[in-house]
Amino acid sequence: MSWKDTMELWQNYDELDPKLKGELAELSQDPEAAEEAFYAPMEFGTAGMRGVMGPGINRMNIYTVRQATEGLAQFMDTLPQAEQQQGVAISFDSRYHSKEFALEAAGVLGEHGIPSFVFDDIRPTPELSYAVRELGTYAGVMITASHNPKQYNGYKIYGPDGGQMPPEESDRITGYIRKVTDIFAVKSMTQEKLRARGLMSLIGEDVDLKYLSEIKKVSLNHELIKKFGANMKLIYSPLHGTGKVIGSRALQNAGFTDYTMVPEQAISDPEFATVPFPNPEFAQAFDLAIELGKKQDADLLIATDPDADRLGAAVRLPNGEYKLLTGNQIAALMLDYVLTAHEQAGDLPKNAVAVKSIVSSEFATRIAEGHHAKMIDVLTGFKFIADQIKNFEETGEHTFMFGFEESYGYLVRPFVRDKDAIQGIVLLAEIAAYYQSKGQTLYDGLQSLFATYGYHEEKTISKDFPGVDGKEKMDAIMNQFRSEHPTAFAGYQVVNSQDFETSVQVNKEGKESKIDLPQSNVLKYTLDDGTWIAIRPSGTEPKIKFYVGTVGESEEDALKKVDLFEDSIDKLVK
Repeated sequence: MSWKDTMELWQNYDELDPKLKGELAELSQDPEAAEEAFYAPMEFGTAGMRGVMGPGINRMNIYTVRQATEGLAQFMDTLPQAEQQQGVAISFDSRYHSKEFALEAAGVLGEHGIPSFVFDDIRPTPELSYAVRELGTYAGVMITASHNPKQYNGYKIYGPDGGQMPPEESDRITGYIRKVTDIFAVKSMTQEKLRARGLMSLIGEDVDLKYLSEIKKVSLNHELIKKFGANMKLIYSPLHGTGKVIGSRALQNAGFTDYTMVPEQAISDPEFATVPFPNPEFAQAFDLAIELGKKQDADLLIATDPDADRLGAAVRLPNGEYKLLTGNQIAALMLDYVLTAHEQAGDLPKNAVAVKSIVSSEFATRIAEGHHAKMIDVLTGFKFIADQIKNFEETGEHTFMFGFEESYGYLVRPFVRDKDAIQGIVLLAEIAAYYQSKGQTLYDGLQSLFATYGYHEEKTISKDFPGVDGKEKMDAIMNQFRSEHPTAFAGYQVVNSQDFETSVQVNKEGKESKIDLPQSNVLKYTLDDGTWIAIRPSGTEPKIKFYVGTVGESEEDALKKVDLFEDSIDKLVK
């Protein structure tokens, strides 16, 4: 069936949602946009499905949400009755239609007799992960598009351990989703019927209190916070999202009382009116926080994305200006402090371990080694870090201390099995207090780590490939890199190349060995100066990401190398 045939089915569906019907009439006037909306169904990637809202099988709307949930429900129908009746926890963020999509998901589950536990209002993704574990549900659903612009929404599925559904189960669910060929035939029970039949329970403050109680355990030195934290000035922005519900309470409970939320961004606004992108990775997201920080002479600025699983920060420089930290730099500060605090307390386990993704900084690896801890690399996707935590608990081989991804995601305590910016808020504030106790700032602390472990700099370069032929172009680029086997970048020789799709790595002598990780469409090259370059298509967006990590004799030297390799990558892609 062609995309035009599929669109015609939508146009002829008498009971189509009235708002979508109006949008569909507009869409039909733009053939290119219409084709993109109908040419193929949405796909599940490393973090569920995510896309622009609107009519179409390749768009987020009540029908694609029902279809995805029908796949989950049919998968759960194959489980023993006891597991099926554990039910599904559901949360949502501040975006347009998020609550509506959450209730639609509950409605589809209800048609299968599967109970749901739905938050009464917006809550962070990490709290949903916690709720799955605390309530003992079999699965969780989070309606969010994370840090994407306002036009987007998304759908994540979590497993019984609170981590995002692992590949095997996710593939099975995807298989069931694809079998739902009549997207309009999926039934969804109303909220009133769900409540009347005992198939839907509302959750909220009861889970909040338990989650906040666990957040308290993130703090490692209460005396330090008591002495220095109360007078340390913090600025926090939830960027119009879920962090406002719980972030300020977490800071207060930890003992940080002198903080201010950016008032314009403490409004739950699906328009994200004050930022072009609600992403703490971008400098513009901090404009208002910096303005307020200068007025209050704040020590630290923190921002979380709309579903509060990612955290960005800016630190005050000696000249009074603020510098944004990268995700890798924040992780380095966090890891060093966690290990240092446990060393000083005399309770650092001999089998201490940290876990990071293969595209994250080697800076953290050097820090872990400096504290006699092990670093384990996993594929991109926090579910792989969650898998490691589960393995550590089962085998006792290692004690988990910290996990992170370069994309501004961190986890300290494993009562959550996904990146948790609420934990990050509390820990980073404590680290700022630690350096203040030494008469230093976080910036000073970072420079000290650079001097000890080398000047590491990283950059993620995204190349967008939108439209119907976007995936084809991305596949062609990945295939070309594989077929040409680059031996050098910007004049530096490749000494080790890794192909995670074939699970083969080749050293500079040409000797092959096996990569002991699940297969994934990722390439990684290590160069003779210590630089590494990784390439992977995004799991949620039409783009290829190039990751560059350098190390230099100075910060300037490392940054120059980043620019050099970025130019080399641009030329190769063109």
